[in-house]
Amino acid sequence: MDIGHIGLRQRLQLEVFRQMRHNQARLHPLRQLFWECTMRCNLHCRHCGSDCKATALHPDMPADDFLRAVDSVRPHVNPHEVMIVITGGEPLMRDDLADVGRVLHDRGFSWGIVTNGWLLDEVRLRELLAAGMTSLTISLDGLRDDHDWMRGRQGSFDRTWRAITLLCRTRGLTWDVDTCVNRRNFPHLDEMRQALESAGVGRWRLLTVFPMGRAASDPDMIVTGDEFRALLDYIDRQRTDFRDGRTTMLCYYGCEGFLGAYEGKTRNHFFHCDAGISVASVLIDGSISACSSIRADYHQGNIYRDDLWTVWQNGFKPYRDHTWMRRLEPCADCKMWRYCEGGGMHQRDEGGQLMLCRYHDATIQL
Repeated sequence: MDIGHIGLRQRLQLEVFRQMRHNQARLHPLRQLFWECTMRCNLHCRHCGSDCKATALHPDMPADDFLRAVDSVRPHVNPHEVMIVITGGEPLMRDDLADVGRVLHDRGFSWGIVTNGWLLDEVRLRELLAAGMTSLTISLDGLRDDHDWMRGRQGSFDRTWRAITLLCRTRGLTWDVDTCVNRRNFPHLDEMRQALESAGVGRWRLLTVFPMGRAASDPDMIVTGDEFRALLDYIDRQRTDFRDGRTTMLCYYGCEGFLGAYEGKTRNHFFHCDAGISVASVLIDGSISACSSIRADYHQGNIYRDDLWTVWQNGFKPYRDHTWMRRLEPCADCKMWRYCEGGGMHQRDEGGQLMLCRYHDATIQL
């Protein structure tokens, strides 16, 4: 497929979605709130954007501090419409997650976690479910050799696979498997798909690694333009098989970036960066941001000095109006600006320059 060619029907769909996106930015309804609850991690992943370690330089945020920030938001939203996602580091390094989750649940919020799975056993899962957890994302970056190489700890595949098989037997939980595609595991994706589907996994999200943190200096992490197009073709085929009933596992690409001709084919929606529009986050030091991958230059405040809801209502201007991005290359001359509008905020450096554009890189390598 020519990534740079958009047909008439697709263009009309993108026009409709563009209007919806602008309306959403104007209304900016808060729908997801991330909490970076710890920088501690029991693995040493090659692609970690935060350089997390078992002993973190920054202490865990006290749960009461985060809950006070949540309380500032609660009177202004319907808590049943806001999902709170607890991330890290590795959130299961904390012993109080179930206690925090129980408070969130009692206040009407849905909540979930993003985990590497090492510490997720039957007892811990039962505890989290009893505290009201409704969603979970678990990371698996290949079969045994590839996953252990990526995660920097021997035995991590076995621990994560144990957790996945446990999740496959769990009812009432919305969950998916995330895979960071890199140059090493890319040739083995179909073997991985077969293993996941045989285990009973229902949702598989494929992401590409962004060059930040440890990944910035590791060329094995970043797929080429040709590999990226091949990945999108693979996802498109898998989604066709799912629609036609030939597979029971839904496969989709992550949220990063505009995909040109692949828009509407590799995800359940057209590209839009929800950062600062429907997504906010409270980071480990109290910084108020959107997703945790966005550079500190774009933080909008801090819960230790600012009211979270006031910041949400009055801040996030660069997130909600991307016209400033149009002045910078390669966006200035891009024929897809109308539908992309500069990509995701996490793709911008401290000066606003685009650090990586998958669409641009894929088209220049054609």
